[in-house]
Amino acid sequence: MKIAGAPISWGVCEVPDWGYQMSPQRVLEEMREIGLTATEFGPRGWLPIEAEARAAEIGKYDLTPVGAFFLAVMHDPESDPIPTVEAELDAFEKAGGSYLILAAASGADGYDARPILDEAGWQTLFDNLDRIREVCAARGVTACLHPHWGTMVQNADEIDRVLRNSSVGLCLDTGHITCGGGDPVAIVEEFADRVDIVHAKDVRKSLTDKLLTGELTWSQGIKAAMFTPIGEGDIDFAAIVKRLDEAGFDGYYVLEQDIMIDGEPRIGGGPIENARASLAQLRSLDRALS
Repeated sequence: MKIAGAPISWGVCEVPDWGYQMSPQRVLEEMREIGLTATEFGPRGWLPIEAEARAAEIGKYDLTPVGAFFLAVMHDPESDPIPTVEAELDAFEKAGGSYLILAAASGADGYDARPILDEAGWQTLFDNLDRIREVCAARGVTACLHPHWGTMVQNADEIDRVLRNSSVGLCLDTGHITCGGGDPVAIVEEFADRVDIVHAKDVRKSLTDKLLTGELTWSQGIKAAMFTPIGEGDIDFAAIVKRLDEAGFDGYYVLEQDIMIDGEPRIGGGPIENARASLAQLRSLDRALS
């Protein structure tokens, strides 16, 4: 099992005013300390934007670059996402990275509200997903769709619609799929061959169920500890790992626990403790398959 880290597990996020943002130096050092050997880049600007400098920063910690979570407006016929995708792929050529993990941005900041797509918007989204997949493939990068709360692909029926109407692969984000009312185990049962990468996160379903009813906003759920270390929430990771293994999945499991923090954690404490627990749980599931 290939396991990578994601800076969001340390509270590092692209959303304005998300909370205290830890430095790359501390986050990457703590990833290495717990035994991770790969990482995603995190939000744009957290690591150096210039590609060679970005590669040098990650290289200090002997971490393999996995790729980037990439927000793109793909539903608007007046907005072409390809130029910004090409610019990111230019950076990949120098900084590394094999996955462009696409989220269908609404065009607004944050994830607490979004518009609803009409049929023309859906067709534009499908077409752009296929275009981006082809552009990335031509440059040796895998593009996959990341269902994400507050984006244009959030709910279970929207995820299903994309999988049946486009050729793009899937970032199986277990937490966001659950937040949108989906079942990540059922998706793996039907679409294991479409899964390119896994964002492994666990949730308290008693809280995620309140998102769809409007009882909680996304940011309120994060502050209420909606996400947990793997094995402490309600997602059946044993079933997911087993089915993906049977399907021959050889991509990354990326540890993610969406959190906000208020300040610099004490050395040896804070997010690293949860990341260590999640890593141990995933490794135990991997050993159980051997």
